[in-house]
Amino acid sequence: MRSYEKIEQYDTETTELLAQNYKKIIGDLGEDVTREGLEKTPERVAKAMQYLTHGYELDPLKILKSALFSEDHKQMIVVKDIEVYSMCEHHMLPFFGKAHVAYIPNGKIVGLSKIPRIVDAFARRMQVQERLTDQIKNCIQEALNPLGVAVVIEAQHMCMQMRGIQKQNSVTTTSSFTGAFEKDKTRKEFISLVSNKLS
Repeated sequence: MRSYEKIEQYDTETTELLAQNYKKIIGDLGEDVTREGLEKTPERVAKAMQYLTHGYELDPLKILKSALFSEDHKQMIVVKDIEVYSMCEHHMLPFFGKAHVAYIPNGKIVGLSKIPRIVDAFARRMQVQERLTDQIKNCIQEALNPLGVAVVIEAQHMCMQMRGIQKQNSVTTTSSFTGAFEKDKTRKEFISLVSNKLS
């Protein structure tokens, strides 16, 4: 029987540099970095941070353009409840929630899996929710030139829940619209679709 082997790929030089820094930070906080529970923590955190910010290595526009198809569909396409995990750039604490994305095609559609992929590509960076919302919208608008794009993100921020104001039940909602979604009727249809459970 073969033993379990975990395979991870991280940049060795970056991992070592980050681990040295985290080791110092943990020590500066008053902990004993040589004790068993913390001995490998600097390296683990170094790898975790590289994963949590791997969006810098991705090109969201290229991701979308890799799966464009000609299609004469003029109705709203909605991908909702996309899980979002990101890092607040102000305190380096997580914020997480759901993104709802819609567009109205103008001769081109994109493979549905690409929408969550670009959400992830932008989210896995140091972010603020407002910028993240706009980046997703702008990327879809540039790649597809649709009749309109709508993005809404609902997220909880650990910087508000674990520290500072410490409001555990607060949710932040941001939205960004282009084209047809700037019209009240279309925007209301989108909000209705992402708010309701379809049977």
